[in-house]
Amino acid sequence: MAAIPDRIRVAALQYFIRPVSSFDGFRDQVVALVETAADYKCRLLVFPEYFTIQLLTLGDIRRPIRLQIRELASMRDAFVELMSSLAQRHSLYIAAGSLPVMDNGDSNLYNDSYFFAPTGNHGVQGKLHMTRFEREEWFVSPRRSLRVFETEFGRVATTICYDVEFPEVARVAARAGAHILLVPSCTDDRQGFYRVRYCAHARAIENQMYVIHACTVGSIPMVPAVSLNYGQASILTPSDFPFSRDGILAEGNANQEMMVIGELNLRLIAESRETGSVLPLRDSEHSADVASRMEVVPL
Repeated sequence: MAAIPDRIRVAALQYFIRPVSSFDGFRDQVVALVETAADYKCRLLVFPEYFTIQLLTLGDIRRPIRLQIRELASMRDAFVELMSSLAQRHSLYIAAGSLPVMDNGDSNLYNDSYFFAPTGNHGVQGKLHMTRFEREEWFVSPRRSLRVFETEFGRVATTICYDVEFPEVARVAARAGAHILLVPSCTDDRQGFYRVRYCAHARAIENQMYVIHACTVGSIPMVPAVSLNYGQASILTPSDFPFSRDGILAEGNANQEMMVIGELNLRLIAESRETGSVLPLRDSEHSADVASRMEVVPL
């Protein structure tokens, strides 16, 4: 494998959810965003969770949402073909948000995030933890495995929205050598957004890694899944002297359609894990040992 570059430019989307009248309308919006990222010399573009939900406006929105979501899963092949071709055409990595998916011969519905390489090849990270509306209203099932993707700029992992609220998932990825964590999310209110944002920032600090958080914004009132969205995309860093003062490399203006772009210094991540002011990733081995020796002391 070629040497990992010191710096790469990345982009996180505040993706504006709007009605579309055809798959071509969806394609046009996606193509324009990928072209913009390529124009700004980005090597990685991150879409948010469930941005594909705008495709529900193509069908009968009066039917129960659990049925609509399953119809959306039938668009997987067209979606994969679109993203794969764009990754190849513009020679960049695309973290393609997430899409409801039904595996062949499996009646379960999953929430999967596709990660495309410039070759057009892709890997998939499924959502591991379901929110209440996914579990109780959409009947989405959790995936069972974490994947770390090998790229030309090192290892990358994905925690989809709610998944980032479980520290052990990102910790496993960091211990496997991941320097970048992707967090595609879809949140309807400020409280939900900040649950994800605060946890994303905590993962950056405790694992000494970059975290790229992409969000949905806008609304389609007639579609319950995206009747409201609150989002502010960001690129987050560890909290130490070589990085941004507040641990925020870049962030957008809340609830506006925009692309957040920043340049990651990957050398700094490697150095901080060895010589940082504190070494939380290394020292976590001790905390795991401490936890295994926990005692309940009656008083």
